[in-house]
Amino acid sequence: MAAARSRKRRLAELTVDEFLASGFDSESESEPEGAPEAERRAARGAARSPDGPGGSPSASRRRGRASEHKDQLSRLKDKDPEFYKFLQENDQSLLNFSDSDSSEDEGEQLHSLPGTLEEASEDEDEAEAEDGVSRGPKGKKKDSAPVTLSMVENWKQTAKHLTPRLLHEIVQALQAAVATARGDQEGAEASKFQITDSAVFNALLTFCTRDLFGCLQKLLFGKAPKDGSRVQQPSSSPLWGKLRLDVKAYLSSIIQLVACVAEATVAAALLQHVGSFVLYFLTFPKQCRMLLKRLVALWSTGEETLRVLAFLVLIRFCRHKKDAFLSPVLKQMYITYVRNCKFTSPSALPLIGFMQRTLTELLALDSSVAYQHAFLYIRQLAIHLRNAMTTRKKETYQSVYNWQFVHCLRLWCHVVSTVSPSEALRPLIYPLSQVVIGCIKLVPTARYYPLRMHCVRALTLLSESTGTFIPVLPFILEVFQQVDFNRRPGRMSSKPINFAVVLKLSKVNLQEKAYRDGLLEQLYDLTLEYLHSQAHSIAFPELALPAVLQLKSFLRECKVANYCRQVRQLLEKVQENADYICSQRQRASFGVTSQQAVDAWEKQTREEGTPLTKYYSHWRKLRDREIQLEISGKERLEDLDFPEIKRRKLGDRKDEDKVEFKDLFDLDSDEDGTLDFSERGAPGSPGAQQRVEDEDSSSSDGEEVSGSEDGGPDVEAGLAPQELWLLAQGPPDELQELQLSEED
Repeated sequence: MAAARSRKRRLAELTVDEFLASGFDSESESEPEGAPEAERRAARGAARSPDGPGGSPSASRRRGRASEHKDQLSRLKDKDPEFYKFLQENDQSLLNFSDSDSSEDEGEQLHSLPGTLEEASEDEDEAEAEDGVSRGPKGKKKDSAPVTLSMVENWKQTAKHLTPRLLHEIVQALQAAVATARGDQEGAEASKFQITDSAVFNALLTFCTRDLFGCLQKLLFGKAPKDGSRVQQPSSSPLWGKLRLDVKAYLSSIIQLVACVAEATVAAALLQHVGSFVLYFLTFPKQCRMLLKRLVALWSTGEETLRVLAFLVLIRFCRHKKDAFLSPVLKQMYITYVRNCKFTSPSALPLIGFMQRTLTELLALDSSVAYQHAFLYIRQLAIHLRNAMTTRKKETYQSVYNWQFVHCLRLWCHVVSTVSPSEALRPLIYPLSQVVIGCIKLVPTARYYPLRMHCVRALTLLSESTGTFIPVLPFILEVFQQVDFNRRPGRMSSKPINFAVVLKLSKVNLQEKAYRDGLLEQLYDLTLEYLHSQAHSIAFPELALPAVLQLKSFLRECKVANYCRQVRQLLEKVQENADYICSQRQRASFGVTSQQAVDAWEKQTREEGTPLTKYYSHWRKLRDREIQLEISGKERLEDLDFPEIKRRKLGDRKDEDKVEFKDLFDLDSDEDGTLDFSERGAPGSPGAQQRVEDEDSSSSDGEEVSGSEDGGPDVEAGLAPQELWLLAQGPPDELQELQLSEED
């Protein structure tokens, strides 16, 4: 027991090197149990020290492994004589194993690490692989060579027969140009070339955007394919492996240029260039995602030309790879659209309309993807509306009654209307119309009439495009009953109210005459638009009956001629169309239950046209022209330089008038006699007007005004104000009989 315990203690105290060097095949090979403790400590110290008897730890490790392997081979002779005999016959070198051979072999295989390690980035590794030249011990390059116009012209001439080496030089020059444009000093110093002149930058960029794509296509594929419709993937070229890194660096440089260039013309040229490199971008997903993110930003905030070009590139990406890019691009574009719709003004309306139409075009590429996005975002709108209807607080009302909510409703109505007829999006018509109607009914007050107009237009568009009946007319006719158009306006306004950029009216606006004028005009437009969408319906007389009754009631009660004239014209057109539909359907030979026959009859009526349809088309042209003239007129007025009218202050004007008309108000003057009110009569009487004419004639002849018959100025100056007032009234009027001559 004591021997076993001492052996366990000894093994526990050994290091790894001592354990491997000591040999542990049997207990007989270990040290005797009676070995003194001092000798064991000395042996351990010698094994630990690198300069000890065993040499370095690595050498002792190698000898331990070699001796272990040799002992295993010797035991193999006793355990498995047949296998040992097989080794003797076939692999004698394995049995003739020695410690020195193992140490030498292992020593040759080991690699000694340097004292310091240097880090290199992935871009440096790729650049070194592209260069084919080592960068030296510290990875530094030679001094950058400046690019000249002659070099660019030489590249342009030699690019007609493009080679991989020439492409690599052009890419390096473009990287230097990008570093210069971004203000990256470190990147410019690390480049092989250096751009120091703006003319060189423009020449290099022009060469790349105009000529490089064709040269690269010729290098990869040689001649153009006979079948022009067949798309050639760059990765299918045998030279793609050599050019891949250079093309990747080139595309990365183009993305950086698109992000940093501020000039609209340069950015437009770059976007056109990017459009030709779409297939190359699709080969590199990382670069493709970076480019799409930048394109969405240009689509929403750039100049008009840049927005159109960015959208064209976006739709090309989505058409080539719908599965990979359509859904993420739609999500990013919708979020950007909502963010830019927070504020609406006459100048922002064209941008919002452009985003609506282009986003609708992208959603129309795949109806299944469009349904997923539409369902998700319409549900979000419905949740906001439900919270506002249940809590009824100001904060929740504001989450619904804002421009972002209204523009989102109009977007999805436009999408469903444009994609229709689509079986995928048809289930969304009912929930979308319910959200719009709930938005109208949330706060049905006069201050939110502009918001009601926006919602009614969205419902009219949805009903007309999808062929679904939506009860829109009650929300229009309700306004005729709630507003008193006979009431005199509380104040006059200088300019009309633009309902297209307003959601809520102030209390002051409700008292203005411009509010009622604009409101009646909006009601006229909305009623005409909705009834026009139903003008071909076989049930038009019944649909228009509530409108006819309400318009007749309005004409009986309204006393304003301008309002009555507009409403009477609308009423006549509606009644004319109702009479036309009645006369046409009396000739029909089918029953009401025959849906196919009814649809065919309505289709034929729409193609032939109705009185209301013809009137609406003419009215629409005039209305659009009026809006365009109004917009252009505002622009012309802004361009004109009107003279500024400087008004004097009231106090200064009174002082100047007193100085100018001092003699007129001086009663003590000898030149001005006292006016005889009795002779003049009332200020507005014929006698007063005759006296004014006499005074004018006398003053023109240079004669002075005579004094009063009753006395001089000293006499009248002493009269009290009451007496002066009585004098001003004049003598009482005398009634005389009117005598007519025989001639009359």
